[in-house]
Amino acid sequence: MAQPSLLLGSPASVVLLLLTFFQGPVVNAITFTFANRCTDTVWPGLLSGSTSPPLETTGFALSPGQSRSIYGPTGWSGRFWARSGCDFNGGKGTCVTGDCGSGEIECRGAGATPPATLAEFTLDGDGGKDFYDVSLVDGYNLPMLVQPSVPGCPDTGCLVDLNERCPSELRSGGGLACRSACEAFGKPEYCCNGAYGNPDTCHPSQYSQLFKSACPKSYSYAYDDATSTFTCNHTDYTITFCPQSNPYSGKPKHALRRPSHEQLEDDVWLASLKKTSGARGSTMASWSASGGFQAALAIVVAVVLAEAQGGHPRFSLL
Repeated sequence: MAQPSLLLGSPASVVLLLLTFFQGPVVNAITFTFANRCTDTVWPGLLSGSTSPPLETTGFALSPGQSRSIYGPTGWSGRFWARSGCDFNGGKGTCVTGDCGSGEIECRGAGATPPATLAEFTLDGDGGKDFYDVSLVDGYNLPMLVQPSVPGCPDTGCLVDLNERCPSELRSGGGLACRSACEAFGKPEYCCNGAYGNPDTCHPSQYSQLFKSACPKSYSYAYDDATSTFTCNHTDYTITFCPQSNPYSGKPKHALRRPSHEQLEDDVWLASLKKTSGARGSTMASWSASGGFQAALAIVVAVVLAEAQGGHPRFSLL
C-alpha cells in the first residue's frame, strides 16, 4: 500500500516547511562574526584546515561599519584574515595585501599571501575546549581583535598599527604591510626550521621582539605559544578589523592612547574596547537567539491549524 504523502498546499506541509526554515543554526555550531571598523572595505579570507569542512564562504567583501556572521561546525579548525586594497572587476581581481591568489573574491581553499595578520581557531580541541590566537608569524597587514562572547575568556589581538613602526627592510605593499623576518630573509633562525626547528634552538629575534612589544598577546614567532594561545569553552567569537577606527570619519572614535605592554597583559585596554568594537551580528541571528523565531513560529502554526479545522484564530497577526 502506498504511504500517505503531504500535499504541498496542506496545512501539515506548511507547518513542516516552516519548521525546516525556522530551525535555526546547525546544532552545536558556533558563530564567527566579522566586523569592519576600517575606513575602507576589506575582503575577509577564510581557510579551513585540511581535515575540516569548508565554511559557507571562503571570501567576501565587508564595507566600513558592516558585519557578517558565519557558522563554524563542531571540530572545525582554520584561519581568517583581511585582504585590503582589492580591485575586483566582475568578481575577478587581486588585492594589495593578504591576497589569496584565487583571482576571485572567494579564496576557494587558498591561504593568504604573506604578510597578513591571521586569526587561527581550533574548535572543540583537547578537553573539548576552543583554541584561538592572533598570529604575526606570517607578518602583519591590519589591526585585528578577537573577542569570545563568554565572560572570563580572554580577548586577544594586535591592535596597534605596526606599519607605522615597521623597519624599512620589512616593509611591503607600499607601506601597507610589514613582513616577518622569515618572509623577508628566509633564514632558518628566523623561520624556525632546519637546525632551528625546535623551541630549544629557535629563539625570538630582534624583529619578532619588535612585534611582541607592540602586540604582546599575538604570536611573534613559531614557538611563541606560552603567551599567545588562548582557550575557551564552546562559544561564539567576534573578529574585528581595525578595532580602534571609526569607519565613518576615518579618524579614531576616541582619542585612545597607544596601549602599553602592561595594559594589554592585564586586559584593561582590550576590555575598554568591548563596548565599541564588537559587532552585534546580523538582525536574524540576534532575533533567533532571543526567541523571536520561536514565538513567530508558534503564532503561524496556531493560525494554520485553526484554518485547517475550519475555524478562525482568536487573534490577529497585525
